Amino acid sequence: MKTKCGLTVLQWALGIVILIEAVLFVLPSAAHSFASTHMPGFVRMILGFGEIIGSILLLIPQTTIRGAWLLLAVFVMTIMIHLLHGGYNVGDLVIYAAAAFAIALGK
Repeated sequence: MKTKCGLTVLQWALGIVILIEAVLFVLPSAAHSFASTHMPGFVRMILGFGEIIGSILLLIPQTTIRGAWLLLAVFVMTIMIHLLHGGYNVGDLVIYAAAAFAIALGK
């Protein structure tokens, strides 16, 4: 029972935090800081909307597992993009990916 409660808290915390962060990421005001990566703007949109869809699915009980797997895929892609472009500060993304993985397997 405690494990199920803990996973539910993790599910909601991850879903809400990622939803807020992803919405801020796709807003036009984030385009300027993303431009410093020298990647096309559509990459920002794909990752951002992938996170939005994944987090919404994560918060719906019937689609929690699908949302967790989608978020895990987006986080892994984002980690790879960061590493390939010399950005090694991916600690937060690794924790998010681990949380999504735990939810996907635990639910």
